[in-house]
Amino acid sequence: MARELLIHRGDHHPVVEGWLAQAFADRSGHYADPATRTAAADSLPDRVRAHAALLTALARTGAPVADGDLEFAGRLAQADPDATTALAAWLDNAAAVKGGTA
Repeated sequence: MARELLIHRGDHHPVVEGWLAQAFADRSGHYADPATRTAAADSLPDRVRAHAALLTALARTGAPVADGDLEFAGRLAQADPDATTALAAWLDNAAAVKGGTA
């Protein structure tokens, strides 16, 4: 219910958006259910979806990540969701070309 209220109001706090993006990227919590993920793909703000896409792409590179190392991903998504999504796609493509974990 709280998630729906935040989505409806469209005024997530960046920390809350980070939690939503991480859960969406990890397919954990509320987003473990495929139907919920599909519905969320249309209801989450662009910046949250972009943040999740970048987190997913970075995870696919196989680079070790310490807790808190990816704070920049949220800032990028807040500043320019389209560029963040493009960076995620580029990373996915680069990992696939190199035979990464994608």
